[in-house]
Amino acid sequence: MSLPLLTFVVIIYLSIVGWLTVKAYKGTVSTADYMVAGRQIHPFVMAMSYGATFISTSAIVGFGGAAAVFGMSLLWLTVLTIFVGVFIAFVFFGRRTRVMGLNLNAHTFPEFIGLRFQSRTLQGLAGLLIFVAMPLYASVVLMGGAKFIAQILSVNYNAALFFLTVIVAVYVVMGGLKGVMYTDAFQGSVMFAGMIILLFFTYWKMGGVVEAHQKLTDMADIAVSIFGAQGHTGWTSFPTLGSPFWVTVVTTMVMGVGIGVLAQPQLIVRFMTVKSNRELNRAVLIGGVFVLVAVGVAFIVGALSNVYFYYMNEETAGKISLIAANKNVEEIIPLYISKAMPQWFTAIFTITMLSAAMSTLSSQFHAMGTSLGRDIYEKWLGKSGNSVLITKAGIIFTIMLSYFFAWGLPLFFDGGTAIIARGTAIFFGICAAAFLPLYFGAIYSRRITKFSAFTGFTAGTIISFFWLFFVHDKVSGPMMICKAVFGVNSLAEGTIWAAVDPLVIGLPVSALITLATAFAGKQLPKEHVEKCFHGIGK
Repeated sequence: MSLPLLTFVVIIYLSIVGWLTVKAYKGTVSTADYMVAGRQIHPFVMAMSYGATFISTSAIVGFGGAAAVFGMSLLWLTVLTIFVGVFIAFVFFGRRTRVMGLNLNAHTFPEFIGLRFQSRTLQGLAGLLIFVAMPLYASVVLMGGAKFIAQILSVNYNAALFFLTVIVAVYVVMGGLKGVMYTDAFQGSVMFAGMIILLFFTYWKMGGVVEAHQKLTDMADIAVSIFGAQGHTGWTSFPTLGSPFWVTVVTTMVMGVGIGVLAQPQLIVRFMTVKSNRELNRAVLIGGVFVLVAVGVAFIVGALSNVYFYYMNEETAGKISLIAANKNVEEIIPLYISKAMPQWFTAIFTITMLSAAMSTLSSQFHAMGTSLGRDIYEKWLGKSGNSVLITKAGIIFTIMLSYFFAWGLPLFFDGGTAIIARGTAIFFGICAAAFLPLYFGAIYSRRITKFSAFTGFTAGTIISFFWLFFVHDKVSGPMMICKAVFGVNSLAEGTIWAAVDPLVIGLPVSALITLATAFAGKQLPKEHVEKCFHGIGK
């Protein structure tokens, strides 16, 4: 790789990020500017920021690497994210959230929930869940970015992790949500261009679209010989129904992320940054095309990397991607880029990956910081002070926490367990189980009570964590809590339930409890409900 070229490209990239940060810093004068970008964001910026926040290094490095193992069955996640994550989210959730958020003058998602149900406790608990669970998600995004940088530049992982964290921290703390969204839009554009180029060169190198996919299909016997016991049927077909691979792909990868996206606090707050529903409508197409390219390309290239490593690279001839990358799922995509792509593209893809990591991390840090500073410290605990300064302190603290997790996770999780992809899916699943039923009830039901929202939230949260710590063996095993208490890695050890994602249990239970208690407890004042739904159709 040409170091001068990479240096030049990175300097230009960071200069643009720096300029956007300064622009946002100068335009941030109020709490609303810092937390909801002044509610005047352009639809292109909103859509690209939403997509760039959603698509991180987890999607490209983590899920791309996972596609090299599970195959193109993961493309169903692309379908679900476009339909649910963009169309359903923008049209059926976004419009109501924007109007209701404005009616209530909400600045964060927990504050939106707290004001809707007139409960500072609920706001504080929602903020606490984000503060506790999101560092795991942020840390795996940090890991993905740092691993890629370390692989491409041949530098120490810890050094890459440190500098990536510091760069993102500077512009998040300075620019608030305006800085985050301005840089997101730029970084999303870089990601879009980089993924298009990656797809073109991959197909060109493998002889075209049809030939590339036919070669991968012809490798089905190899896949079955290696992963057949787990239910693998080939990289271009779906795993056997009910097999461990099928359960992982469907419940953890496809459903965990595809449904969980609806309840992501850092994404929901973006609905409150535009000035009208017209802007949201305009953002649907932009967001859909972006997600199609950013997610779909990673899954296609990840699966096709098996063709390259097995047939086209002398150093790895006869090895599938997982073996070529020494059984480290997260290193498959970086290895493919460094071996298969031209040197100049390595520089382009480096800033593509930097963009993916930085855009998601900045939003995560902002969401965690506002949860700690505004939702917990100011609103729940009733402390006073400068909101922006308190939020900045919260952001800095959560950045340090995420950095610590990103440093420690590789020491406890084997690379072959695809912790980046799993960590992402786990957080999405927790959010879906805890937030989705009450969030849906908040914007669609005038009769849902505070008691109902609280019980649904509590049930979804408790069940999710119980399943993670005591049943889901990919997490309960490394956590060792179940082992210490019951002497086994999972209470469902030896059964298919040990592979089932917490979302599959937590979300239905949370939804049923929310529904069953919908009319229990004291009804909210009629005037308050009318204020919430002012400007929203029945």
